[in-house]
This record gives sequence, structure tokens and C-alpha cells, in this order.
Amino acid sequence: MRAAAATVLAALVLTSCGGPSDEPATSTKTPTPAAASTRAAEANPHEGMSKRVLDRRLIAAAWKNDVRKARLLIAAGADVNAKDKSEQSAYLISTSEGYLDLLELTLDNGADVDSLDKWNGTGLIRAAERGHHHIVGRLLQTDIDVDHVNNLGWVALHEAIVLGDGSSRYVHTVRALVAGGADLTVAPKRDGISPVSHARQRGFDRIATTIDGALEANRMTKSEANAALLRAADSGDADAAAIALREGADIEARDANRRTPLLLAATGDHAAVARLFVDLDADPDALDDRHDSAWLVTGVSGSVRMAKIVESAKPDFGLLNRFGGTSLIPASERAHDDYVAWVVEHTPVKIDHVNELGWTALLEAVILGEGTKRWQRVVRTLLDAGADASIADKDGVTPLQHARKRGHTVIVRTLESG
Repeated sequence: MRAAAATVLAALVLTSCGGPSDEPATSTKTPTPAAASTRAAEANPHEGMSKRVLDRRLIAAAWKNDVRKARLLIAAGADVNAKDKSEQSAYLISTSEGYLDLLELTLDNGADVDSLDKWNGTGLIRAAERGHHHIVGRLLQTDIDVDHVNNLGWVALHEAIVLGDGSSRYVHTVRALVAGGADLTVAPKRDGISPVSHARQRGFDRIATTIDGALEANRMTKSEANAALLRAADSGDADAAAIALREGADIEARDANRRTPLLLAATGDHAAVARLFVDLDADPDALDDRHDSAWLVTGVSGSVRMAKIVESAKPDFGLLNRFGGTSLIPASERAHDDYVAWVVEHTPVKIDHVNELGWTALLEAVILGEGTKRWQRVVRTLLDAGADASIADKDGVTPLQHARKRGHTVIVRTLESG
């Protein structure tokens, strides 16, 4: 039956692709205009719409953060810089609302980073006002004017302080601006108060400390800045990291073991520093001399907090460690149950990947685990996520057989029940 079905399917495919059919192979028959129009509409339902309609629909899609629809509208001719009566464009909306994927789409399609809103403000100012540090960091990778002044007399740094609430997201925003070279002394003409004075007046001590540190920092050479950045990443000093980047440090600098600042921060579970590096587009896939990356080391530490930060940088989940394993395998071995649960739910890491030892995450949890509650939870989570319990090791021994041999009775029952 399968062979017959395959034959029929192949015939249908060949016919649809112009192969054997009722028409000669050399036929030059062209579709009617109506048929061509129908196929075009099926491929992109927005084709043929007027420019005005496309632009209006793109702005509506941007407010909803409908990236898929926005992509189709742009392909049909919508302009990411087109504005409505309130001076909103798809690009500017992405900056104020914190829609990073939408921002990337607009940048890929000609977004004008010099575009201004009705307050004569840039996308950077809008993002800083809302504390969208990830958007601020991304925009700092373009040629946007970090010190553009809007018609209120404020730059992005002022808006992050004066209109912010001093919470962590605004601390991250200010650090990114410091790292990006923002003028720390500029005072609005309206009140003449410097950014650090505004921070102190509002009781934002963490922000004031960041700015003070940058104002008092000594000038550095490139090599000094790189060394300072690596030290800051290793120790978890986010302010020192921002200052080093401000002084010209390379965000992809390497230490003696070829570890980058992001990898050092991830290894030490230094969240604030890692957040800064991810916001500023550090490479999450950079490998050290042990073949570890920022993502892979989260499986060793089991830090869900760090995993979330690095995951936002869109790492390559297919990268393997020196044992040929994914991050899920050492996490299962170490019974990082919360980490395992988060990874199987939120990432595409392969649950049944087999490392060079011939072990899956499930096998490692049984063979190298202690059989106690944490490992029991790991096994249950893996099975619930679809792990294949029939995959045996190189000697043909299954997880169930290993569990029986080791006397892990609860895990035995779990594996027997599936």
C-alpha cells in the first residue's frame, strides 16, 4: 500500500511541476491572467493593493506586533517609514513598543533611523523613555544619533531618567547608553539639570552610580579597555563593563582561554553584565578553547535566569559541547530540574540527542544521577516532553535497565509507566 501511494504521489508531483502530463514536456502554454492573479493572491494576499492601503495596514499590523503580516505587507510594497497623521510609522512603533523582531524587520527593509516622531524625537528616545533596553542596544548598533535633542530639549539619556521609574529596565537602559557613548553632561535648556543630578533628585541611586563611575573613569587604550571588559565580565561588574565599552573595548574580546565577555558573564551567572552584552549584540555562539558557548554553559550551571537572557540573543541551539552534547544533557546529569523544564518548553533543543558517549539526556539522568527527587523530576519532565525511553546506550542497555540496576525504584516505576 505504501509503495502504491508513493507512486501516485510522485505522479501528482511530477504533473504539478511540469513533468509527465496530458501536455507535452515542451509545452509553452501560459496561465490565463485570472489564474496568475489567483496564484499571486494565494502567495501574498496583499499583492495588488494601493500603496496607501498597504502603508495603513502595515502601521496597524505594527501596533499589533504582527510580524508575519507586516512581512507580507512589506513584500507587497508597504513602506516601513510611511507615517500616519500622528507621525507614527511601523519603524517608530517598533521602537516605542519594544518589538525587537519587528524592529529587525524594519531595519532589514530600509528603516530610516533618523526618522522623527511628532515630538521631534528619534526611535532611540522613544525606546529609552519606555526602558526598552533591548531596543536601545539594537539601535546603538546603527548610525543613529545617540545625543539627538527633541523639542522638549531632552536626549535619550534624559528621557530614561526623567520619565523612567529607576527600575532595573531603566538601569539597563542607562548602562547601554553609557556604553554607547552618550553625552553624560548635557543638560536640558529647560531646567539646566544634568542627567546625574536628575537621577539623584529622583532617588535613582543605581543610575547615579553608573553615570558617576563613567564620569570619573580614566581614559584607556584599546588593550586596557579590553582587559577591563574581561575583568568586569568575570567579576560581574556591569558598570565597569559599560565604561570599558565606552572606552572602546571590543565586545568580542578574548581572554587566555578564548572566552568572550558574554561567555565569562554566563559562566559566572552575572545577569546584569550578560544583559548588557546581549543588548549590545554580543555573539552568543562564540566558542572558547573547551568548546563552550554562552548557551552551553547554562546547562552546566542550571541557571534559568541566565538561560532566558542568552536565549533572547537567539543562540544556535544545535551547538554541541566537547562531549558532543547539548545543554540539556549536563543539566539532566546534574538534576537542574527547573532548567530542564524551562528548556524543553521554550527552546528547540533536541531531547533525544545522543552525545559521543552514546547517552541521551534521559540516560545521563539515570546513569549519573542519584535517583532522588530532583532526578526523578528530570526524568518525568523529559518523558512528558516526549523523550524516547527505548534509546539504549552503546552497550544496548536502556534507561529502564540502568534504573533497575542502580536501584532507583521511583524512576523505574516512572519509566515503566511511561
